[in-house]
Amino acid sequence: MLIKIYGSAIHGVSAQTITIEVNVDTGGVGYHLVGLPDNAIKESSYRISAALKNVGYKIPGKKITINMAPADLRKEGAAYDLSIAIGILAASDQILAENIQDYIIMGELSLDGTLQPVKGVLPIAIQAREEGFKGIILPKQNTREAAIVNNLNVFAAENIKEVIDFFNERKPLEKIEIDTRKEFQEKINDFPFDFSEVKGQETAKRAMEVAAAGGHNIILIGPPGSGKTMLAKRVPSILPPLSLKEALETTKIHSVAGKMGTETSLMTVRPFRAPHHTISDVALVGGGGYPQPGEISLAHNGVLFLDEMPEFKRTVLEVMRQPLEDREVTISRAKFTVNYPASFMLVASMNPSPSGFFPDDPNNTSTVYEMQRYMNKLSGPLLDRIDIHIEVQKVEFEQLAERRKGEKSEDIRKRVLVAREIQRERYKDLKISYNAQIGPKEIEQYCNLDETSFSLIKTAMEKLNLSARAYDRILKVARTIADLEESESILSYHVSEAIQYRSLDREFWNG
Repeated sequence: MLIKIYGSAIHGVSAQTITIEVNVDTGGVGYHLVGLPDNAIKESSYRISAALKNVGYKIPGKKITINMAPADLRKEGAAYDLSIAIGILAASDQILAENIQDYIIMGELSLDGTLQPVKGVLPIAIQAREEGFKGIILPKQNTREAAIVNNLNVFAAENIKEVIDFFNERKPLEKIEIDTRKEFQEKINDFPFDFSEVKGQETAKRAMEVAAAGGHNIILIGPPGSGKTMLAKRVPSILPPLSLKEALETTKIHSVAGKMGTETSLMTVRPFRAPHHTISDVALVGGGGYPQPGEISLAHNGVLFLDEMPEFKRTVLEVMRQPLEDREVTISRAKFTVNYPASFMLVASMNPSPSGFFPDDPNNTSTVYEMQRYMNKLSGPLLDRIDIHIEVQKVEFEQLAERRKGEKSEDIRKRVLVAREIQRERYKDLKISYNAQIGPKEIEQYCNLDETSFSLIKTAMEKLNLSARAYDRILKVARTIADLEESESILSYHVSEAIQYRSLDREFWNG
């Protein structure tokens, strides 16, 4: 008897329905699995056999042929265990299968028949709804994530016996329903850190506000203990809240990477990713034999924090150059190409020297060669892609001992939201959300300068030897500073402040 059952495969951050054809034939004995399965799927026969035996069923001693179509698409992982097992039972008449084709069925089997969670449930559920499936049957740990997709029945199962009983019409499965909008609104302002906890550093806080208002990349340069990491961790608390569309986009990526918790259904705050400096280039941008999103994609719609940036391998940093411009990363291999979104705000930090205290330390132990080698880990093209460079000074004792709280993130966020709304209205007819995304055409249209401002930026370009890309960055930052003041025109002091955020790296670079 031939039975068709449906699963799903992940490609990039989207899903593709997989038809699993199970044919049980009396003409011999054997188990044949075809359709480009990987080793985890090939090993599924052992898990399925033990799981069925432990719940009172068995794989029939007949010739079983299983085809996973489309046959030219490589399938991976143990998520097909449940669908293959149910297909074998249905094809061998051990369970009823009248409406089995109405469902996407996914889940990894333990030897005792319990179900383990799988990756990529959200894009699978979205695809199931688009293709008109009645519902989706998943391990219980994954169902909250899938339930945010409306107009789709999501059924939870803890073991294969519950799924068998469901198709035999003995016992209904638990149906999971979530009020997505209510849950989203309840947790949208749930931040662990606040800018009011930061003592001093008013200049750095201002730079952070400008960066958040325009979505600009920023690098903090200062000695150890000056508060660079503390400032970076609080950036998500002043960024605009995620829209529901952005939340779904971000959740899809984390779902594919298997980073969603069992109690989490929808990401409600912008992600903050802080990879260690020993990370590889593949782990940062994504890829691998079975492609997975990297840290830059996990930071999509959020913040990527690179602490002690020069400690990262230069090759790792250089692979970020294209994603920083295009806001997506393309992983190309011989047989496939995968695109991952990577629209993130880069926040980086570094010490001014290997010892960490130059130029304030009179006993600086670093040689000129060591200083130059340390600074050269950051290439000029990479620094050009970072809009704001700010020096973070050592915090004095009087500021640390002061009991007065600083300005709350909530107050800073209000100003950022006003600036973002101005930008959203300005670019409403374009595929642009904020100033950091604008290109040369938009810069020419929206970043007009008066004579004083033009003369100021010309002098800065000549004296600081800045590149053409740096010129564009200055204009973008100046546009953001003007938006924070709700000014239609870019004035000279807006340009002056923007130039101040470009000069710091040149000061050390040329030194």
